[in-house]
Amino acid sequence: MAVWLQAGLWGLLAGAALVVGAAVAWFAQVPRRVVASVMAFGAGVLISALAFDLVDEAETKGGLLPTIIGFLGGAAAYVVANVILARRGARHRKRSEGQQPSEAQQQGSGAAIAIGALLDGIPESVVLGLSLLGGHGIGVAVLVAIFISNLPEGLSSVAGMKRSGRSAQYVFGVWGGIALASGAAGLLGVVFLQGASPVAVAIITAVAAGAILAMVADTMIPEAFERTHLYTGLIATIGFIVSFAVERL
Repeated sequence: MAVWLQAGLWGLLAGAALVVGAAVAWFAQVPRRVVASVMAFGAGVLISALAFDLVDEAETKGGLLPTIIGFLGGAAAYVVANVILARRGARHRKRSEGQQPSEAQQQGSGAAIAIGALLDGIPESVVLGLSLLGGHGIGVAVLVAIFISNLPEGLSSVAGMKRSGRSAQYVFGVWGGIALASGAAGLLGVVFLQGASPVAVAIITAVAAGAILAMVADTMIPEAFERTHLYTGLIATIGFIVSFAVERL
């Protein structure tokens, strides 16, 4: 199977976890503390994958300075985009309580939430695709980290959407579209960077990694802390070491 097609399918699989989480939250009442605990675990898993897979690999292939520049640039770009979207109603897109505004409360918030969710998912899919370029198959630790973190993202965000009065058509249209966009992002990342120099691939990987870390800090950890409070650190640590073990095994 062509590498670009593999990248698209793996990105779609990772994005599908959002749809699964969305369906669970829409049709079942999941205790908010459970959602927050899984969110904290997912945050730890992602941070571990960033440290031991993405950033480490970027530095090995591209050097320290390009990795630092790419990493900080990705984080800065994410934060700027996130600030703009937050002012349009997407600030609490991953929150399960009643923080998300309805369309009546803030016009255009529905579109902002959808774009914000897309902003959160694209960097993850890009790094999945890039992990295939080394010729060693999919990065299992990165795939597991993204899949595990996407489940509670879908759960938490859709719980908030439901409380704010969003329709099922809107909710599943958003998450289904993001799953497809995740597949497309993984595919396009490979198409455009296949044959690129290791330094170029390393810089793009670092940019995506920086954006993912900013997303974890800005959206996942606050939601987790709201319910798990002082246990957030412990749960995230467990997620970190589980991901580290998967990477080493």
